[in-house]
Amino acid sequence: MSIASGENKKIRNLSPDDDDLNKEEETLDLTLRPKTWNDYIGQENIKNNVRVIIEAAKKRNEAPEHILLYGASGLGKTSLANLIAKEAGASLRTTSGPAIEKAGDLAAILTNLCEKEILFIDEIHRLNKLCEEIIYPAMEDYKLHLILGRGPMARTMEFDLPKFTIIGATTRLGAISAPLRNRFGAVFQLNFYSQKDIEKIIERSAGILGIKIEKDAAEIIAKCSRLTPRVANRLLKRVRDFSQVEGKNSITKETAKKALGLLEVDELGLESGDRKILNAIINKFGGGPVGLQALAAATSEEEDTILDIYEPYLMQIGFIDRTPRGRVASETAYKYFGLKPKNQNQLI
Repeated sequence: MSIASGENKKIRNLSPDDDDLNKEEETLDLTLRPKTWNDYIGQENIKNNVRVIIEAAKKRNEAPEHILLYGASGLGKTSLANLIAKEAGASLRTTSGPAIEKAGDLAAILTNLCEKEILFIDEIHRLNKLCEEIIYPAMEDYKLHLILGRGPMARTMEFDLPKFTIIGATTRLGAISAPLRNRFGAVFQLNFYSQKDIEKIIERSAGILGIKIEKDAAEIIAKCSRLTPRVANRLLKRVRDFSQVEGKNSITKETAKKALGLLEVDELGLESGDRKILNAIINKFGGGPVGLQALAAATSEEEDTILDIYEPYLMQIGFIDRTPRGRVASETAYKYFGLKPKNQNQLI
């Protein structure tokens, strides 16, 4: 069995962008990704554990255990998968849950893997149930079970697969079924970074981008980065653009402040989307509780965007909390807008 030419699209990062600017951004993001363990700043406990898994697998001459990485968007799951493959001396194939539309797509990918190769599945929580049924024996016994034909003529065929490793990444651990989750030998949570680590990431990225940055400027950008490397790099690139347009060859504290002001990013890292969500909870829904569907409708945002982009950080800084009845704004959120809560019972 082989992958048809049209199915080759299933095993690479799918980002259909026709805009040249977006392609340039994607290239820059790849450039800024860490290439070695020393370049990968933060998440020390995960790095140490992964190193043990890889070293033990090498000594046994086996493929590393299947690994599941979970955490908020932009914390470095894809970068970590690339480093694991490099450290293990294996090639990495990349796909995503939504890209694997049919069981046949997954079967084609699995049968084209080589010995000890690593398959990285981003957004693995969006893998459909039929694909999950195929992936269970593949992960456990390295077997592929396919049903050929229909009705009385249907028969099951079994194919041997090479010993491979799956690295799954997800922003929603709870959305992964227990049988699939239990087939991963190691599960690691990526946490938000410390400000000091974000400053180091910004300084490293500035060097790669070929622009000098003052320590005070790096500190200001780090404070606005939502404790997330992807956001830190995005803000750094925008501040760099602003600095170069002004004819400066280095990013100063004043330049950083001015650029972030134009981007409508405050010192807490909150952007217009965050403020829109907080405003809706406080003003439209009286501080909450409010359900996800109602909040998405009120803010014209997708539910997935609220869950994956806005909510994790707003919860991290203590602005909202999730209760059985919905989202609730905290007293800190009210103070941010210079307001007082109308109902003290609604507070976190």
